[in-house]
Amino acid sequence: MTENKPDNEILDAEIVDETPTAPVEVPEPDYSEGGVPSFDHVRDRIEQRYTTSLGSTELAGLGGKEDVASLDKKIADRDKAAKDKLAEIRRAMREQ
Repeated sequence: MTENKPDNEILDAEIVDETPTAPVEVPEPDYSEGGVPSFDHVRDRIEQRYTTSLGSTELAGLGGKEDVASLDKKIADRDKAAKDKLAEIRRAMREQ
């Protein structure tokens, strides 16, 4: 239960001037107090850049064992084989 206090009760308090204080700067978790990155942070950044470059290379069709020229040759060979097979089927149908 709360006690009812009279409104005219005088409170004695000390008045304190508010002086602005500089905000406390907390270093990022991957950096030291001097702003030097940790070894783990540097390694993670290098791995991230490496995997990004691998992914970009794969998306561009340049990665892996095959280059663009060999892929173009495979496509041309497949197209030629398809045309030859179609011609063979047409010849076989004429003979019947």
